[in-house]
Amino acid sequence: MSSPIIVALDLERDAAIKLSSRLDPNLCKLKVGNELFTSSGPQVVLDLKSKGFDIFLDLKFHDIPNTVASAVREACELGVWMVNVHASGGSKMMASAADTILDYESKPILIGVTVLTSIGEDEASSLGINHIESHTLSLAKLAKQSGLDGIVCSPQEVKKIKEDCGNDFIAVTPGIRPSNTEDDQTRISTPKQAIANGSDYLVIGRPITRSADPLASLKSILNEIT
Repeated sequence: MSSPIIVALDLERDAAIKLSSRLDPNLCKLKVGNELFTSSGPQVVLDLKSKGFDIFLDLKFHDIPNTVASAVREACELGVWMVNVHASGGSKMMASAADTILDYESKPILIGVTVLTSIGEDEASSLGINHIESHTLSLAKLAKQSGLDGIVCSPQEVKKIKEDCGNDFIAVTPGIRPSNTEDDQTRISTPKQAIANGSDYLVIGRPITRSADPLASLKSILNEIT
C-alpha cells in the first residue's frame, strides 16, 4: 500500500535536499511548493526525484486557461507525480489543464485547490464566502466536472465531498497536525481523524521537517493512522 503522507518541504534548497536524505521514499512523497521552487527552480524537482521520491508540485496555478495549460505542461515534462491549480480559476481554466495532461502516458494527478486551510469563517466572509463547507463543495464539484482527479481541502470537508463526488475523487488534505501542536491554520485535524474522514493524502510539514528525527516522526504518524 502506498503511503498517504506527503512531506511539505517548505525550506530552502540545501535544507530540503539534506532533509530528503533523512527520509524514506517508500514511506512518503515530497511536496515542492512556492518557497522552494522560487528559490531553486525546476532542478530541485529533478534532484529530489533522483532520490526516488514522488513529487507533488504545489504551485497552485491560477491564470488564464492558456497560461495554466502551458504551466501544467511544463510540470508534466518534469515528471511530477501530482500538480495543482486553483479551482476558483473556473471550469475553462481547469478543463484546459486537464486536456493538457492527456498527451502524456505517465500523466500526473491533477487536483484543484478549494479554500486554503488558513482561512476561517471570519476571513471567508470578507472574501464573499458565506459558508466555507458549501463553497468548498461547489468548487469540488466544478473541479470534477472539469476533468480533475481531485481537490485540496481541509479534513473537515472531506466526508461531504466524498459523498457527493465519489470515493475515487482524490482528497488531499493539509492542516494535518498531531495532537497538542500549535499552528497558524484554522481548519486542522489529526492524521488519524483525517484518514477516518476519507482523506487520501495528508500534507504534513513542520511536525516532520522540524523534528530532531524526521524519519522517526514520519514512522510515528504512519503508525498512528494504521
